Amino acid sequence: MILDTAKYLGSCACGRDHKLRTKLVVCEYGALAKFDDYMRDAGLSGYRTVIYDTNTYHLPGMVHVRADQEIVLQAQGLHSEKGLIEDCMKRFERKPDYVVVVGGGTLMDFGRYSAWKLGIPFVAIPTIVSSDGFTADICSIIIDGQKKSIPMQAADAVICDIGIVAGAPRFLTIAGVQDIMAKCVSIADWKIASLVSGEYFCPRVCDMAQEALELMTKCACDLKAGKEPDIETMAYTQMLSGLTMQILSNSRAASGAEHLVAHLVEMKPRGFENAHGLHGECVGVGTLLVAQAYHKLAERESIEVKPFTPIDEEWVRWEFGDLADGILKENVNDVLASFPPENIKAHWQEIRDIIAQIPSYEELLELYTVIGAKHSLEELGIDPAVKDSFLDISSAIRNRLTLARMTRLMALE
Repeated sequence: MILDTAKYLGSCACGRDHKLRTKLVVCEYGALAKFDDYMRDAGLSGYRTVIYDTNTYHLPGMVHVRADQEIVLQAQGLHSEKGLIEDCMKRFERKPDYVVVVGGGTLMDFGRYSAWKLGIPFVAIPTIVSSDGFTADICSIIIDGQKKSIPMQAADAVICDIGIVAGAPRFLTIAGVQDIMAKCVSIADWKIASLVSGEYFCPRVCDMAQEALELMTKCACDLKAGKEPDIETMAYTQMLSGLTMQILSNSRAASGAEHLVAHLVEMKPRGFENAHGLHGECVGVGTLLVAQAYHKLAERESIEVKPFTPIDEEWVRWEFGDLADGILKENVNDVLASFPPENIKAHWQEIRDIIAQIPSYEELLELYTVIGAKHSLEELGIDPAVKDSFLDISSAIRNRLTLARMTRLMALE
């Protein structure tokens, strides 16, 4: 399967002219055997640096593409942190004409950042389908202890060999299922934000995210029924979701309130000190918590609102400790101050209708339990005591308008 990225380009009903850096996306068996042909198709030539970690380098069946320099990073302890990425760049023997990265989401951030810093193309070779970052241009890295999602550089080509990714452990595949199924919340958050604040909304991009969600939901239901995983379709949904981020130059269509669990697991505020888990696993648990909270809110036939007040500094310092200064800086220009709170009340029935499209907590829990997905805070090493304050804690770490963040404007007592 070669994904036709051209159909998403050009003038759109949203008023924008959409562009994509990624021109070639291949998801097929044996793709790496034709890697050099695909590089010619993508117009890439010259000195090639290929980056692996110790796990991906020694994967059974891995096809090692031609390299002028190979860099193999120690997989243990590897994470998306600015200092680690810049240390990797110091190992470059010379400035490559392009860099190839072989691995999962963490390693892709090494490629995006390096390519952006050096002003060169990069090519992604996924070894798992556990997240949707392969076609994205968002680099999610830790800077000064705080998780930041920063627009950087998308891959010029993504070559996904289904024979390689199909050999990944089942739990990694399941994490990918959870990452895409989380779009049921992120799409809802985007629609609600546009409704109450007038935030930019693109139907074409939303349809792309919805297509990825529906295809992955079918894959998940097939798994629940005992069928073998449809890896090719799963890979396609990951690539499609990543393209939505590249078109928007942000993760709006792919990341809402549910994704913030993953950020908290890496940031480790109070209650998250022992937290761990794959990105998709964390997002899956976040989807459950947010779905439960949103449906609970939607039980209200009407809502009362209150005036905007800045986030409470004392509360932030209590919850986030050493991270507090970064959280307070994130909330200086609070998006909640950008629209009248009365808009929430005026559009409440429409908001309830949008929430109704999110699967219930019970539906998601049953599905995740049957397919062997993580589904509780305890499984991620998170103190279950944070559950009652989860929406407040998570929505504070990113100044993005979600329904979870809007609860600060609601009179819920």
